[in-house]
Amino acid sequence: MVKLAAKCILADPAVGKTALAQIFRSDGAHFQKNYTLTTGVDLVVKTVPVSDTGDSVELFIFDSAGKELFSEMLDKLWESPNVLCLVYDVTNEQSFTNCSKWLEKARSQIPGTSLPGVLVGNKADLASRRAVDSAQARAWALGQGLECFETSVKEMENYEAPFHCLAKQFHHLYREKVEVFQALL
Repeated sequence: MVKLAAKCILADPAVGKTALAQIFRSDGAHFQKNYTLTTGVDLVVKTVPVSDTGDSVELFIFDSAGKELFSEMLDKLWESPNVLCLVYDVTNEQSFTNCSKWLEKARSQIPGTSLPGVLVGNKADLASRRAVDSAQARAWALGQGLECFETSVKEMENYEAPFHCLAKQFHHLYREKVEVFQALL
């Protein structure tokens, strides 16, 4: 049994990323209806078992402020991420457009290295107000090498899947590195 640790960055403001992190940490037991703007960083730590292995990944989820006002302050916190969780609000097209900027910022922290990640469309329960087409988001995510999910934190739907995917992606990178080292012996 191997227990790995991965630094996960959550990005974009006012899209439900704090709610997503909190509901994930509490296993669906805690949904706050009102959140205040994240002004620095909140750290959520949770161990995620990797399916079909005896291994697990402890995700250190950095829920960072997304507002430009705080961007310089957060540069240090964004150093050397292992996985990335981009969250957008399906009712807000600008939040989806912002994902390109956040992805570029995260990838610039580890040039020349693969950064596993997921794109998460939150607030899927607000179907009548949808502004971002699922197929459009999926196509963009795949083009960027990201897995794509939709969630409704409010309805507690699919909130675990993105984090389990991140743990599996990180574990896969670990296994690849182990195989490379074993081949050298």
